[in-house]
Amino acid sequence: MAVACALALAGCVFVPRTVQVYDEDCQITSRQMVLDVQQIGTLGHCVNEGCAGALVALGAVASVSAVISGSVVIVGNVVYWFEKRSLCREAPRPR
Repeated sequence: MAVACALALAGCVFVPRTVQVYDEDCQITSRQMVLDVQQIGTLGHCVNEGCAGALVALGAVASVSAVISGSVVIVGNVVYWFEKRSLCREAPRPR
């Protein structure tokens, strides 16, 4: 199972990206951060210890990028949430 996960992540990094979303309740377009997966390489023709070393290195890069980028997304979304709350003008509710 661990090998399958390592192969699936081989050569990938996680990067934060900001997207625009429309909030109907507030009637505004706000920003939100999401994680994107970018492929930076694939395992080519390697043999024995070379493949094992490459898998370990690529797995480490993917893991570190997920932790760092995930933290950036969390902090960014908190900031965007405060920004949205300050701009929000809720639509009148029907009675």
